[in-house]
Amino acid sequence: MEREAAVRTLSALAQEHRLAAFRLLVQAGRGGMAAGEIVEALGIGASSASFHLAQLVQAGLATQSRHGRSIRYAADYAAMGRLVSYLVENCSGGEGCGEVPGCCGENALELPAICLGPVAGPGLEPAVAGAEPN
Repeated sequence: MEREAAVRTLSALAQEHRLAAFRLLVQAGRGGMAAGEIVEALGIGASSASFHLAQLVQAGLATQSRHGRSIRYAADYAAMGRLVSYLVENCSGGEGCGEVPGCCGENALELPAICLGPVAGPGLEPAVAGAEPN
């Protein structure tokens, strides 16, 4: 990932509702969530959610697909992996970052050059208040 792409991606996450929506999609898994489910979980208006979800799609952090009359959104785990890989590239001068809490457990997702563990659990809060961890 190039620096400019990382800046665009991080900029998309630098907003409360978009960050919450992205974390919710990560928790939802590869099947994602219907737009209405996201609106309900975030407690924001449909037009506001649509705007924020479009920003995540434009930044490459989420995908959008139509299923009948419903639009589903899902996190793009490969894009998330590229971003995190970029952020930890040359960690500790190339010596590696060592053990990362919550990383590489049995529910971990294997991503390029990194291992991301469960997105909620001990020490990690769910993306939306009241949401159950994976």
